[in-house]
Amino acid sequence: MVGRSTADVAGTTDAVAPVRRVALVVGVAFLLVGIAGFIPGVTTNYDSMMFAGHESDARLLGVFQVSVLHNIVHLLFGVVGLAMARTAERARVYLIAGGAVYLVLWLYGLVISHDSPANFVPLNGADDWLHLGLGIGMIGLGLATGNRR
Repeated sequence: MVGRSTADVAGTTDAVAPVRRVALVVGVAFLLVGIAGFIPGVTTNYDSMMFAGHESDARLLGVFQVSVLHNIVHLLFGVVGLAMARTAERARVYLIAGGAVYLVLWLYGLVISHDSPANFVPLNGADDWLHLGLGIGMIGLGLATGNRR
C-alpha cells in the first residue's frame, strides 16, 4: 500500500470523479423523493394511497401520482445510485442505464391509458414528462461527466 494512492486502491483513476458525485446526488435525490412520497402533507390525498394501481389518488407535491410501489421504486433507485457511485465506471452506467429506463417509462406512460390496469405503478401526465426530463438529464450527465477510456 505504500506509494499507492487511494484512487489506485479504490480501483478507479479518480476517487472523486465528477460522475461519482453526480450519481451520488441523483441517488440521494431519489431516496428523498421516495421518503417524501410517504409523508402526509408533502403527498396530498395521502389517505387514498394504494399499494399499486391507477386508482391511487395520492399526489407527491400535489402533482405527481404515487403509490406505495411507486415510492418503493424511488427508494430502490436511490439505493442503487448510492451503491453504484462507488466507482466512476459504475456511476456512469447508473446514470446512462437509469436514464434509458426513464425514457422507456416516458414512452410507456404515453402509450398506455392512465385509467387502465396497465398503469400499475401508477403514472400520470406530470410523471410522464418528468420521466422524459430525467431520462435526458441522466444520460446527458453520464456522458458529460463519465470517464472515457
